[in-house]
Amino acid sequence: MGSPTDCYAPWASPSLTSRSILTEALRTLRPVGSALSTRWGARPVVMVGGVLTSLGFVFSAFARSLLHLYLGLGVLAGSGWALVFAPALGTLSRYFSRRRVLAVGLALTGNGASSLLLAPALQLLLDNFGWRGALLLLGAITLHLTPCGALLRPLALPGDPLGPPRSPLAALGLGLFTRRAFLVFALGTALVGGGYFVPYVHLAPHALDRGLGGYGAVLVVAVAAVGDAGARLLCGWLADQGWVPLPRLLAMFGALTGLGLLAVGLVPVVGNEESWGGPLLAAAGAYGLSAGSYAPLVFGVLPGLVGVGGVVQATGLVMMLMSLGGLLGPPLSGFLRDETGDFTASFLVCSSFILSGSFIYMGLPSALPSCRPASRPGTPPPERGELLPNPQVTLLPPGGPHSTLDSTC
Repeated sequence: MGSPTDCYAPWASPSLTSRSILTEALRTLRPVGSALSTRWGARPVVMVGGVLTSLGFVFSAFARSLLHLYLGLGVLAGSGWALVFAPALGTLSRYFSRRRVLAVGLALTGNGASSLLLAPALQLLLDNFGWRGALLLLGAITLHLTPCGALLRPLALPGDPLGPPRSPLAALGLGLFTRRAFLVFALGTALVGGGYFVPYVHLAPHALDRGLGGYGAVLVVAVAAVGDAGARLLCGWLADQGWVPLPRLLAMFGALTGLGLLAVGLVPVVGNEESWGGPLLAAAGAYGLSAGSYAPLVFGVLPGLVGVGGVVQATGLVMMLMSLGGLLGPPLSGFLRDETGDFTASFLVCSSFILSGSFIYMGLPSALPSCRPASRPGTPPPERGELLPNPQVTLLPPGGPHSTLDSTC
């Protein structure tokens, strides 16, 4: 095995960059997975997505040209992921009411864990089996999505539509954009997505630019990944306590994420490669904690905005918006780095996207403190939603009716 910096060199390859952009573009089709799940259920859709993802890796293992890799890793695997993530996460949100955000945080912890473990695991596979063998093994691993999808139990809840959608537009859930609260949320999320994914791509190269050695760059990424994974669990527990409204937490942690990214960009140059880069480690840890806290709140707030009946469609739309941001942010960051010679401007611009989106979140119901705090109600039933001013379906709790809205100025 070579220097740790070798791990980051391949990502400068135009072919790999093109494939990643193509894959991310196909992930914007996640509303299609949500639409199919509203028609046939999440179980068969996720199972088919697992098969397509696995076939994409296996097909790429026998590639003879760059076009084959585009078709395998881009079209097949990208389409498979589009069918898996949104229906699975949306269905998970339907299973819980009192501990919904914690459940989402637990599910999303896999992202932080994979960021920490996948790079050395892939290097091990490449060293022992070559790139073709590594792709075959990844195909076998991703095939496990199919039995996992088979475990998704259909669940009928009050407030669900009486029948399947009558038109493709209704199946995609585009009518949700006519709701003011969801439109505000969607705009804020699209802006946050423009900067949220940049550290996942450019944090290690930024550490190298700041004068850290290869092992120091690896440590920076590891600190951010550990903070991200731990914060998802902690914030999920905190949000489910009901001490602070979810939209307020969303705006707060979104702003902290933007400030953390700003701090990462402003870290001064390290004197020599032997240094561990204490300031950059602290800034990366702060970013990881805030970004990890933000992640479960994005999906945990959806049932209160659209109701449980529309949460699967809303999840697909939100993930599409995040993917659109992922298409914009890293290429823009790379362009600014080429123009300025370092990542300072890249991180500053991307942090401004996140801060702007967090400011827009303040337009959500209960995001701002009210003049006269209302008494805290009991846990709302899942079909009612915590944030809907006029619930589509009302199921009264045993203690009688309670208002779920704070009084406003």
